[in-house]
Amino acid sequence: MAQLQEQIAELQEIIDTHSRIVFFGGAGVSTESGIPDFRSQDGLYNMQYRYPPETIISHSFFVRDTEEFYRFYKDKMLILDVEPNAAHKKLAELEQAGKLSAVVTQNIDGLHQKAGSKTVYELHGSIHRNYCTKCGEFYDAAYIKDCKGVPRCGKCGGLIKPDVVLYEEGLDQKVINGAVNAIRNADCLIIGGTSLVVYPAAGLVDYFSGDKLVLVNKSSTSRDRSADLVISAPIGEVFSQIAV
Repeated sequence: MAQLQEQIAELQEIIDTHSRIVFFGGAGVSTESGIPDFRSQDGLYNMQYRYPPETIISHSFFVRDTEEFYRFYKDKMLILDVEPNAAHKKLAELEQAGKLSAVVTQNIDGLHQKAGSKTVYELHGSIHRNYCTKCGEFYDAAYIKDCKGVPRCGKCGGLIKPDVVLYEEGLDQKVINGAVNAIRNADCLIIGGTSLVVYPAAGLVDYFSGDKLVLVNKSSTSRDRSADLVISAPIGEVFSQIAV
């Protein structure tokens, strides 16, 4: 406990002395809000379905068996009754205070924006944006949740697809460019709640050449050795003790 307090004090010092901080986060940022991650013991990858989750949330499966895709998606990924936790809120405060220039997230839950963050690069899209594949009409998450079976467009009857990057799909180039630019210009990069195993997202960390690299994650990552500070604790617990 004493060691953790020392590490949090060191993080506070880093935040106090830097003004172009970028936060790069993953599923661990939202688990404290009640959203399951993909790779932990009780994560989505360890749940029993007729098909493995990584098969269901692939582009080819979406095309081949849209009904089964949506059954899984609505049940396990379209989680709307959750609130931002201490980490989301503190990051929004840091941005408001002019300390944090951007959040780069692998999450699709929209909790950073719900907490008040403005500059958020969503590498894997968002459950809150859904578009008709035929006419491009926009639909919110509530519309998808309330639809029975496969969601169809009210205007043209076309199939609606979540603006979420599925397996076999590429990331949005505009989002990548924004994230790379933010990381490249950062004087401090804080990586939190991610195991850094999902590529190409994890590769964006390579663009950082600033002053301080901080890692806050419950388990070890491939970047621990090159970090200036490694805190092995839940990110919400750590950020709740940071003063802005």
